[in-house]
Amino acid sequence: MASNRARAPDQASPVHRLAIKPLFDSLPPRDKLYAHYLSQAAWKGARIILRQTSLESEAIFNFIIEAYRACEGEWSQFEEVCAVTGDEVKAFLSYAGLFLYNLGNFYGEGGQKFVPDLRKESLEKIVGCVGMTGSAAENLVEGMTAVTPQNTGYPSDTAVSSYYLGDRITRTEIKEVQLYMQEEGVEPENTRVRKTIHKGNAVFDILQTSTQTGNSKLTTAAQLGGPRFRRMKGDHQDEISTISAHLQRASMYAQNQNQKAVLDCHMYSFNTGDLREYRRGQEIWVKDKSPSIEHILGFVETYRDPHGVRAEWEGVVCIADPEETKKMEVFVASAAKFCTLLPWATAENEGKGLFEKDVVVIPQFAIVHALTMCCPYVWEASNLPNYNDIRETHGSKNMIIANRMSVNCNSSGASLYLQPQDRELYRQNLHTIRFVATVIHELLGHGTGKLLSETAPGIFNFDATNPPIDPLTGQTVASCYHPNETYWSVFEDIANSVEECRAILMSAYLIDKIEILAIFGYDEISALTADDMVYLSYLHLGVEVLRSLEHYNPDDKKWTQAHSQGYFAIFKHLLIEGNGILTVHHDPNTSELHVTVDSTKILTDGKPALGRLMCALHIWRCTANVEACRPFYENLASVEGVYETWRSVVATKPEQRPKFVQGNTLLKKNGEVEYREYEESDEGIIRSWAERGPL
Repeated sequence: MASNRARAPDQASPVHRLAIKPLFDSLPPRDKLYAHYLSQAAWKGARIILRQTSLESEAIFNFIIEAYRACEGEWSQFEEVCAVTGDEVKAFLSYAGLFLYNLGNFYGEGGQKFVPDLRKESLEKIVGCVGMTGSAAENLVEGMTAVTPQNTGYPSDTAVSSYYLGDRITRTEIKEVQLYMQEEGVEPENTRVRKTIHKGNAVFDILQTSTQTGNSKLTTAAQLGGPRFRRMKGDHQDEISTISAHLQRASMYAQNQNQKAVLDCHMYSFNTGDLREYRRGQEIWVKDKSPSIEHILGFVETYRDPHGVRAEWEGVVCIADPEETKKMEVFVASAAKFCTLLPWATAENEGKGLFEKDVVVIPQFAIVHALTMCCPYVWEASNLPNYNDIRETHGSKNMIIANRMSVNCNSSGASLYLQPQDRELYRQNLHTIRFVATVIHELLGHGTGKLLSETAPGIFNFDATNPPIDPLTGQTVASCYHPNETYWSVFEDIANSVEECRAILMSAYLIDKIEILAIFGYDEISALTADDMVYLSYLHLGVEVLRSLEHYNPDDKKWTQAHSQGYFAIFKHLLIEGNGILTVHHDPNTSELHVTVDSTKILTDGKPALGRLMCALHIWRCTANVEACRPFYENLASVEGVYETWRSVVATKPEQRPKFVQGNTLLKKNGEVEYREYEESDEGIIRSWAERGPL
């Protein structure tokens, strides 16, 4: 059985420039300064991400930058000085480029570990040439070449998570820490946990990111066997202090008072570690409508915490594209009525039903170009903030990263799992398919739903004396969220995947609606017809599922990527309940693997099957019914039998993962800001990081 072993980076992996120079150059000087200081703050979080990825990542980062400086970017010097071959230097550069793109030695998307594709002896020579010797050199080489742990996940013999340090922690202990934090009113996003043994008892230090320092007393929990919990401020202190200093400078060039207020909230939260002020900043951020410079800064996404509650640093700065954004205003204006088309819609609440908010606050929508993305990978779109109470009362923002999405036009592996008759049409229109799907996914997928909650003791956001009827059981709903509970704290490790699965389903379920496709310009007479779009969208489901199987680890039977798990759950559901709408063709002799769609069954079988699954996930999410959701979803996402056979085929044909090289903003002596681009190569990626200054 093939497994997800640590693998060497593909030297042929394409490197793409996150192109934005003309747009940046067109900004007025004040906006350039605002974007520059925001970008400086974003990049200063790189070391936080490195520490959140693995214990060895920060040392590997330092080594790569020192290697660049040792040869001043003339990498061929290593051939003679270190007595290694040109191919070995290329292999090292490929590893270094991939490492810097992912900000760690585990893929940001998928969580698998990767190692250099060169002999250990050759790597040791390069390390020696940079001036490292002794135990430091030995530890560095071991950290770069060790094939275990193989992936990120709950700490085990094969998986690691740098959100959980010290002695190995169990899932039960993580839940105990979570309960303690809920009781104390401490949110987990900006924390890590370190377990130690003290006088025979486990002690859990909750490390809270802040510039302030200080420890609380050990909290005694007699029923758990003695002293257990201690809060410790000051995690990532140096980086957070520098980030705040850059935000202070950025505030001088903010475009309005809302932007200043957001940065003030960020700085206060970063200083104290108190996320309540960060939440307040998010409320204000949502009110800053259609800014020309947009940003996301803080501990945002919880994808890589196996427990799904602790978040990764994310520093993103974007420039708006108002002309492209304007084209989507019709969709945003019409989005609320589309809620009446969903499977849980009933006559109440103006046709939306009781599992939607009284007033559906459709996310603001913007097409932007990324100037800076200090993240473990360059993603295509985002819908924030992740705090559901803010989304329900203040709204949210959706951003499509146009200069990332455009790269889909050049995807070489896009049609690998299609038969010849479908391949070319799919390749030609992949960018369009993904764009339309992403808009629906973000605006309606993540923008719909009302979490039935007891917001304070005895106070509910629904009629608790006459609860809604659960469409899955025909009975009144029997559960809801209690005070201090969130969707993520209740659904834990499956929360992200269930939410992404629900959003993917939304775009697939609504893609046949003529009124939606017309907004994007597709009808029966367009070059790419509406029927073509529907057919290609179902093909896309199949393609994405087979591609996603690379993100399943058969050794511990875990998915390493939330979207991939969601895609697979949908696919398996369609194979079971779709009456042959999707078929996978596998030739064991040639290892060919293809997916086909029966277009005659899209509306009669495919759409109803998608609706049933979407309705179940939506209602369980709205009612905090994790007891029903977990066994169903985990079973649906399990990979066994023929699915494992397909996964084994996919594992033998790993796709080339793209890497992105980003530019730098530089403050010149005359006070002007310059944008510097780099070549589309591993050397360009390394140089870009070396020229970002001390991190």
